[in-house]
Amino acid sequence: MLSILPDTAGDLIVVQASDSLTADDYKDVLVPLIEEKLPTYGPLRVVIYLDPSFTGMEAGAIWEDAKLGLSHTEDFLRVALVGGPDWIEWATKLGNHLIKGETQHFEERQFLQALHWVDDAKA
Repeated sequence: MLSILPDTAGDLIVVQASDSLTADDYKDVLVPLIEEKLPTYGPLRVVIYLDPSFTGMEAGAIWEDAKLGLSHTEDFLRVALVGGPDWIEWATKLGNHLIKGETQHFEERQFLQALHWVDDAKA
């Protein structure tokens, strides 16, 4: 499940991933939000908080994530992934090769640090 957090404003998107992400989470929540903001704000800053209940991604969600990254390679300034299992660190490093902006992984306890890091992209 993907929820939009109240910190989302302007060119900043902050979402929380719980349980297992599905293709519908991308199609119904994340992609429309990105496509709504891009024309107004240009490249976006994103924080994805993988809460303790996060168990991973269904196959359809992995496909939607790949499509999203490939169709928006120049549309992100910074993407911070916060928390999650060990493989998230690997996925973050891969993301640095797929998008023009930067990606970084933060431990769950570093949520505020992640927000500050994406905010520094405005400078």
